[in-house]
Amino acid sequence: MTSPSGEQLEISAGSYRAVVTESGGALRHLSHDGRPLIDGFGADEMSAGGRGQLLVPWPNRVRDGKYSHRDRDLQLPLTEPSHHNASHGLVRWVAWTPAEQTADSVSLTYRLMAQTGWPWTLDVRVTYALGDDGLTVTQSATNRAAEPAPYAAGAHPYLAVGPGPVDGLELALPATRRYLTDEQLIPTGDQPTVGTPLDFRGARQLGGTVLDDCFTDLVRDEHGRATTTLRDPGSGHGVALWVDETWTCLQLFTADGVPGTARRSLAVEPMTAPPDALNSGTGLVVLAPDETYSGSWGIRVAG
Repeated sequence: MTSPSGEQLEISAGSYRAVVTESGGALRHLSHDGRPLIDGFGADEMSAGGRGQLLVPWPNRVRDGKYSHRDRDLQLPLTEPSHHNASHGLVRWVAWTPAEQTADSVSLTYRLMAQTGWPWTLDVRVTYALGDDGLTVTQSATNRAAEPAPYAAGAHPYLAVGPGPVDGLELALPATRRYLTDEQLIPTGDQPTVGTPLDFRGARQLGGTVLDDCFTDLVRDEHGRATTTLRDPGSGHGVALWVDETWTCLQLFTADGVPGTARRSLAVEPMTAPPDALNSGTGLVVLAPDETYSGSWGIRVAG
């Protein structure tokens, strides 16, 4: 019998262990010394709530699934009926092909063919690599169409420190602005986080804060990285997610409305563009024929 998420690809290095799935090229498991760093899903389960999935060729939502590119009006399938949106791209459930694997890394590829609402062909690739500094994930896309193609990317890991809930954990989030949204969760503007209840630049307890927000204007270190940390002040255990300069936004989600997993972990989603970028153009990349776009993010233990 085949697992609901297909082939299971395991890699390890030092105290780190990860499992990636054929379905969606998803990160199903990541641990350090046996302690889970993400809230993934079982080998006998399919991903729920986007857990570990890759979001290509757009992350988050497209209002009503409609957008225009180069004077062409396009309609995507509505994959989030509750909000009447197209959500999280076109590769979440497809079978990715393992291209290369070593003891500590694995690369998978998928050719996204032109289709209704997306008239371009993209070759997409992801590499998961483990080392002493944890997991590095590199996502790339190459435009194989004869005309320029719009592109944005994301990923959907849920950070975990213990079994939850996250209320007692401390969050450090290096962001100075967040997007305001309407009833469809589509941006209508943005505002500073400084001095508001959503200012987590200095580590502080989450408490009952409800999050389903996209943050931007990330504060970066001398290497261009922005790092989000979730830590248990009691045990000292923590997990950190970093992004390079390719990723301009982070969507944080406490999943309050999801029975069974509400507030069990915290989704911290790297995104190269905010929600509805196919319409706003904010952060959107237009790939010339045969042009490749690539960026990396990663997860490591923190304490």
